[in-house]
Amino acid sequence: MTLLIVTATRDEILPSIPLLEKQNTSYLITGVGMVATAYHLGQELLKNKYDLILNVGIAGSFGSRIRIGDVVYISKDTMAELGAENDQQFLSIEELGFGDSSWTGFIPPHIVLDLPQAEAISVNTTHGNEKTILKIKDRFPQTEIESMEGAAVYYAAALEKTDVIQVRAISNYVEKRNKANWNIPLAIKNLNEWLQHFLENHHTTIY
Repeated sequence: MTLLIVTATRDEILPSIPLLEKQNTSYLITGVGMVATAYHLGQELLKNKYDLILNVGIAGSFGSRIRIGDVVYISKDTMAELGAENDQQFLSIEELGFGDSSWTGFIPPHIVLDLPQAEAISVNTTHGNEKTILKIKDRFPQTEIESMEGAAVYYAAALEKTDVIQVRAISNYVEKRNKANWNIPLAIKNLNEWLQHFLENHHTTIY
């Protein structure tokens, strides 16, 4: 079984790179955002086929159930801005009749993730304004996580009919922007501890 690790920035998986290289596990640094992710992942999948894509990174949490430092599996991800404005109403791409904006993970049957699950949105502009946060929470009341790439990975994997998992560690709450409340080092530490445990425990089934 062949595995591809996908992440936006090198820093997000830096502590795990020695293990990835030791195990000859492929990894792809796409750059930040859905456009960069879709392009670079698409180019990689044209050249190589994988049995499993694992997208990892940090993210923001909309509420207190999922706290800073927590590591979660994203069961569903949505491109939140894909659609049109109709005065005060937002029309999704589904409502416009032009396709889909949400995709789900597909976990191989032999892999068990001992992680809490959450739904996420992927955005081009992370939320840091109280009014826009209220609006997005009203549109997506079940959503607890925000990132900038996850839905693009799920989209590409769906088109390639490839199993895909997205795992995020929480670096901040989605609130009025205040970097003093962020804890990126903790999120990266916990994310990489999980990733290394995953790689070591599934080494015989992945390779």
